Amino acid sequence: MKNVVILDDYQEVALEMADWARLGSRASVKVVNRRFSDRNALKQAIAQANVLVCNRERTRIDRDLIADLPDLELIVTSGMQNKAIDIAAANERGIPVCGTAMLGYPTVELTWALILAFFRNLPSEIASLKAGGWQVGLGHGLQGKTLGIVGYGRIGKGVAKAGLGFGMNVLALSRSLTADSAAADGVQKADLDTLLAKSDVVSLHLNVNSESRGLIGAKQFERMKNTALFVNTARSILIDETALVEALTKGTIGGAALDVFDEEPLPNYHPLLSTPKTLLTPHLGYVTEENYRASYSEALENIEAWLDGSLTRVLTA
Repeated sequence: MKNVVILDDYQEVALEMADWARLGSRASVKVVNRRFSDRNALKQAIAQANVLVCNRERTRIDRDLIADLPDLELIVTSGMQNKAIDIAAANERGIPVCGTAMLGYPTVELTWALILAFFRNLPSEIASLKAGGWQVGLGHGLQGKTLGIVGYGRIGKGVAKAGLGFGMNVLALSRSLTADSAAADGVQKADLDTLLAKSDVVSLHLNVNSESRGLIGAKQFERMKNTALFVNTARSILIDETALVEALTKGTIGGAALDVFDEEPLPNYHPLLSTPKTLLTPHLGYVTEENYRASYSEALENIEAWLDGSLTRVLTA
C-alpha cells in the first residue's frame, strides 16, 4: 500500500473535496494541517510518503527535502505550475511532478472584493458599526477612474472586464498584447511607466519569471499617484515588500491591498500588519470550495493514473 500525504490543508477540508475512498486498499491518505517552520519536523512528518500532494506553494519542496525522502515516488501540486517545487531535482530522482487545473475567476473576484472594500472604507465602517457607531468616513467611486492591469492573462483580463463594467478606463501591460487586441477588449495598451503614472488602481497579475521578479520597487512606487491603490493578488516575489512598506509609511501611494506575502503565514511581527492604509487577506485568491474540488479531484485522478502505470498532467522543469 502506498502512503499519500496531503500537505497544508489549513481549513481541514481536503478529505471532503474528492472521493479519496476510490484509492481503496492501494493507498492510505494522511493529511497534514499545520505549516512547519522547522524543516526537520517537516521531514519527520512526511518521511514515509510515497506521494506528496501540495496545496499551491505553501511548502517548499526543494532539492534537500527531496533527497531526504527516500520513499517519495510522486509529487502532485494544485495548479499547473509551482515555483516552490524543485521539479528538476525530483526528475533526477525519477520522481514525476503532476499538476491540476485551477479556476481563474476566484482570484478575479477577490481582487475586486479588495478594491471595492478599500474604496468604500468597508473595514472601518464595519468596525464602527459593530462598536456601536455609524458612518466614519467618505468613500470614493470608481467610475471614470483609471485601472492599470500589469499582466494581461486570464486573470488580468477578468479584472479588466469588471473594471470596464464599473465605468473605468483600463490600461494593460503584457508582452503579447498589441494595440489592436487591446482595443478589441476595450482597453489601452501601455508601458509600465505610463500605467503607473496614470492609474488610480494598479493591480498585478503576472507570472513569476526572470523579467517579472522584483518588477515593482521603490522607483515604481514613486511613479504612482499619491492617491493610488496598489493591489497584489499574484505573487509577493513580484514586488519589493520593504519598499512597499516605506511607500505606504511616507504616503508615496494611497494604499495597498495585498493577498500574498514574502513569508506565509504572515508572522505577527511583520511590519505590514502595522503599516497604515493597508487591506490584507491571508492568501485567499484561489481558496474557494469550487477551486478545491476541482484541484483535489484532479490530484486524485493523477494518483490513480500513476498507480495504473501511466501519468497525467506532467509538469516539466
